[in-house]
Amino acid sequence: MNAVGPAEGKAAGAHPLDAALTLQHLGGDQFRGCCGRSYWNVIGPFGGYSAALMLKAVMQHPDRLGDPVSLTVHYPGALVEGDFDITARAARTNRSTQHWQLELSQVDAQGQRQTVLLATAMTAQRRSTWGASDVPPPRVPPPEGLPPARRPASLAWFRNYDLRQIQGGIPHEAEVSEPAGDAADRSLSLMWMRDEPPSALDHCALAALADVFFPRIFLRRPRRVPAGTVSMTVYFHADAAGLNAHGGGFVLGQARGQVYADGYFDQIGHLWSRSGEPLATTTQLVYFKE
Repeated sequence: MNAVGPAEGKAAGAHPLDAALTLQHLGGDQFRGCCGRSYWNVIGPFGGYSAALMLKAVMQHPDRLGDPVSLTVHYPGALVEGDFDITARAARTNRSTQHWQLELSQVDAQGQRQTVLLATAMTAQRRSTWGASDVPPPRVPPPEGLPPARRPASLAWFRNYDLRQIQGGIPHEAEVSEPAGDAADRSLSLMWMRDEPPSALDHCALAALADVFFPRIFLRRPRRVPAGTVSMTVYFHADAAGLNAHGGGFVLGQARGQVYADGYFDQIGHLWSRSGEPLATTTQLVYFKE
């Protein structure tokens, strides 16, 4: 069966992310898609796009129960241009929760099928309860008064986002120097973010937004070193109705690194709606090399 390309099967004028996440349901737990270059990073697609792909298979599965609560993606290999297959299996379904196992594979240049992405997810039928947040959003200026972040010409995925930096922007080449010692809060970034062009927020788009934070080591040293996400988790705090209410407005994001040691570090990020409602929390484990 032929794969559906990134923009095939979509109405004219489809949002770039919707087009790039096109999956063909082959029946049962099997899905097929085609990776293009619209969300390309350096040697492969932007990790948030890959995470959104895995969640899209769950969202499109006919047996799905409820809305996403969590998603964890491991990146054992590089997704390349061309066809791929996703297996999305409901490992267990309870009365109100469902646990998923996912695998994305591609055929390599030697004709061997290789695992590229592994993921687990949990969906649930949420119910109204008492709620609170111990992580309130910081006070920041509105996005309209901030200039859009400079978009590196070499990173295609940057063109699909409107980022308004408040604090801790990625250092440009002229600003990078030898390590200047460890400074408190050196890795903290704050920014407004949304899809470009603006589009109504859903869980797949939110999963992708959770990865727009560049590796914290670029600020903590500061020095450009090879780095890449090896594991990413997103906890979703809003259901579909909550995201529908948000619409296509800006999301406030904050990220900070935590522990750097032996070639790996972890970072944590928080995302809030413009009105201050928690949307998601994300953690990542990132590999770096010197």
